[in-house]
Amino acid sequence: MSVRIGCYSAFWGDSALAANQLIAMDNPPQYVVADYLAEVTMGILAKQKGAKRGGFVSEFIESVYKPNAARIAKNGTRIITNAGGLDPRAAKAAIEAAADEILGNQILQKPVVAAVLGDDAWNDEEARKEMLRLVSNDSAFPFSHLSTSVNDAESWPRGREKKILSVNVYMGAAGILHALQSGATIIVTGRVVDSALVLAPLMHEFNWSKTNYDLLAAGSLAGHIIECGCHATGGNFTDWQESASSPYGGWSNMGYPIVEVESDGSFVVTKPPKTGGIVTVGTVSEQMIYEVLDPSAYMLPDVVLDMTQVTISQVGPDRVFVKGAKGKPPTPLLKTSGVFVDSFKMSTELMIGGEDSAQKARHVGEAIVKRVSTVLKRRGLEDFSDVNIECLGAEHTYGPHSKSTATRETVLRMTVVHQNKMALMLFARETPSSATCMAPGITGFGSGRPKPSPNLRHFSVLVPKASFPNVVDVRGTMATVAYDLQVCKPYESSNNGGKLLPIQTNSGNMNVSKREKTVRVKLITLCYGRSGDKGDSANIGLICRDPKYYAHLLQTLTADKVKAYMGHLVLGTVERYELPGAYGINFVCTKALGGGGLSSLRIDRQGKTYGQMLLQMKVDVPEGWGFHTSKL
Repeated sequence: MSVRIGCYSAFWGDSALAANQLIAMDNPPQYVVADYLAEVTMGILAKQKGAKRGGFVSEFIESVYKPNAARIAKNGTRIITNAGGLDPRAAKAAIEAAADEILGNQILQKPVVAAVLGDDAWNDEEARKEMLRLVSNDSAFPFSHLSTSVNDAESWPRGREKKILSVNVYMGAAGILHALQSGATIIVTGRVVDSALVLAPLMHEFNWSKTNYDLLAAGSLAGHIIECGCHATGGNFTDWQESASSPYGGWSNMGYPIVEVESDGSFVVTKPPKTGGIVTVGTVSEQMIYEVLDPSAYMLPDVVLDMTQVTISQVGPDRVFVKGAKGKPPTPLLKTSGVFVDSFKMSTELMIGGEDSAQKARHVGEAIVKRVSTVLKRRGLEDFSDVNIECLGAEHTYGPHSKSTATRETVLRMTVVHQNKMALMLFARETPSSATCMAPGITGFGSGRPKPSPNLRHFSVLVPKASFPNVVDVRGTMATVAYDLQVCKPYESSNNGGKLLPIQTNSGNMNVSKREKTVRVKLITLCYGRSGDKGDSANIGLICRDPKYYAHLLQTLTADKVKAYMGHLVLGTVERYELPGAYGINFVCTKALGGGGLSSLRIDRQGKTYGQMLLQMKVDVPEGWGFHTSKL
């Protein structure tokens, strides 16, 4: 019998209506999971906790649990979420108080709430001491986004410890599994890998062994595919028209994903009936490759997932079958994510209309920065430590590939960084003067002056598992759940370094003969694509629309060509990885986001547009494939 698990939240800010969609189904999933946390979120929660406003996601109680408490109790639905943030025990207490308020003395219907902690390596005094001990002993290792290089490695911010807001270890499924085995029906965690929210209930229901790595890999893959909510059901999908105009309301009524998992690890991805969106090979494939580095070695606390031979097939309307995940023993290390404050930053925007709007915007931005820099110098203050000027609407992010420089509407976005808040306030005061002393057609100051905010920076290190066990608070007891170090092995990658591997396909030899006529087409004609971020690195995953394209693209679409095309954004290297099972190619681009999601001054600080951008790249394909040369 399959286990059905739905996911209603991809991030803190997802639709408040989504949880009810899954919980109120005629045949609801046995488990409902939700992901709220990201690097940006941890920084927000750290500031929130410091201001004595709680370090957990209160929206879970107010928007999810309270409106659905009676139905959750009636259906016996189990909920697992990382909404505990930096204070899972406080979140647990808040849920229990809400249950008392709503369910009163109905003891049998009240949830058994568990908190899973042990991830906080900074706000917990003993954990902080251990983390600093590891740092001083050089046992907190740099984290690299590439398996074959340490040139992009992130490391501990030595000398800036007083500026650190949070340091959190990514936990696995062990603590959640213990809570389920103790009878918990609602589990709130701190920082866990997103896929663990799904893997733990599968281990519990099927009694999977912690050393059956293929099953653990399959369960982790199921979690990875639904962790971003509607990403698997037509959100953020290359062929967006299919999803936008889908039956039952399209985007206005998007269906959230459900996985139906069998005991052998295979599963079907689907969504609730009579909801918008689509579940196709394309939507699921795109999500599988989203925010992945080396697909042969996706490192998780419980297993190293190899998705290179995963196959994805349509088995019915809005039903996609996934199988073939392989697993390797986990490593003895855990990834740790930290946030510290590095000066202050501020962004402001205004709109410029008319002829040559993009050129006017550029001149206005440069003039404002020069004017304020002059004033700072007169006052004995340092210049801005970083400045970014973007002319949005003129395809600024496309760099040399821009085709819209003649636009008559441009949004000028300026971001500046300084150690002194007063320097930023001066910038805010001087910007409006551009409306009368600079270019014609300036407007858009109605929202008032911007305010400085802390410039948060992210860092990652790898730490020994033995230093940070899980702790579970359930049924009045505190249990320590240590990692089994006996099953751990050092990390090894099977990446081919961009070189071709033998590929087993039914497409035959599709290499293009030098004498064969070719036409130039955009990649979007041949592939689906999706991109995401990992620190200051971005991944761009492509999935062939037809298997016959795969061998040819492996020959022609090299890492060097992608680096050349994306070089205006990617300052580091590009490495290519292959997923022959799904006919996919993954490009990992380092130093690609201007510092990453927290500190980047760019409008696209998480690489969300990079996939769409690369899909505009043209490649030569055989004329016999029936395409015509793309004109634009």
